[in-house]
Amino acid sequence: MRDSEARPPSTGGEAAEEARERESGNGGADRGECRGEYGRAVREPDGKRHDAASIRLLIVEDDPEWVRSMTLYLEAEPDLVVAGWAAGPEQALDAARSLDFDAVLMDIQLGDGMRDGIAVAADLLELREVPIVMLTSVGDEAMMTRSFGAGAASYVEKSRYADLPAAIRDAVRRPAPMQALLKEFRRLKREERLQPLTPAEREVFELIEDGRTQAEIGRKLFKSESTLKNQVNRILKKLGASSSREAVRRLRRGDDREPDGGKQR
Repeated sequence: MRDSEARPPSTGGEAAEEARERESGNGGADRGECRGEYGRAVREPDGKRHDAASIRLLIVEDDPEWVRSMTLYLEAEPDLVVAGWAAGPEQALDAARSLDFDAVLMDIQLGDGMRDGIAVAADLLELREVPIVMLTSVGDEAMMTRSFGAGAASYVEKSRYADLPAAIRDAVRRPAPMQALLKEFRRLKREERLQPLTPAEREVFELIEDGRTQAEIGRKLFKSESTLKNQVNRILKKLGASSSREAVRRLRRGDDREPDGGKQR
C-alpha cells in the first residue's frame, strides 16, 4: 500500500466496529494479536469452528492495521477463516508453497520498491491454482484489465469492503460459465500481446515459454544458431523485453507497458 492511497479501515474504524458488533451478537470472543509471519494465523481462532465448508484465506498486504481490521471483519462470517498474512512478494510465494488456503486477497500495490500485486498474483498462480481477489484503494480500468489478464478471479475496491465476503465466495465457488468467460478473456489478452509476432516467431516464442533452450529449439525447428538468435532478438524487441525470461514473465503477468519502457496503458 502506498502512503498516497486512501487509508483503509483501521482496527478502530467502521469495518472493525461493524465486525465487533456482529461478533457480540453471535457470542464471539476477543481476537488475538495480528502476526506478520506467513503461515501463521493472523489472530488466534478463539474457539471459532473451522469445518470443511470454511474458506481459508491468505491476505497479501503490507499494512498490518488493514490486515487486523479485515481479519476481524471477515472472520465474523461463519464460513471465512484467515489462515495467514504475507506482508510482501517473497512471503506470499513462500506461503503458496507451504500454507493451506483456498483463496487469496492480494493488495494491488505492495509498497515502494516492491513488485506490484498483479505481478505477484501471476507468480503465485504459477505455483498454485487458487482464486485471487485483487484489492485496490482506487478504481482504475487499466489495472482491472491487467488483473484479470494475469489470472485474477475478482477485483474489489477497499472502500467497498462490505462486498468482500460475497466476492470471496463467488471466486471460490465460481460457476462454470464464469470460469469459461475469464479463461477466454485471458486467452484473448494473450493473443493481443502476441499479435506483433509472425507465425515463425510465435512458434519460437511458444517453445521458449515451454522452457526449451535455444539449442533445443534450433534442433526441433531445424534452424541455425544465427537464424534463431536473430528471431529471438526480434521477438524480444516486439514484446519490449530484454531477455526471453522477462518476455515470458511479462506475458503471464499481463504487463502492457510499451516496448520503450513507457507508462502502462
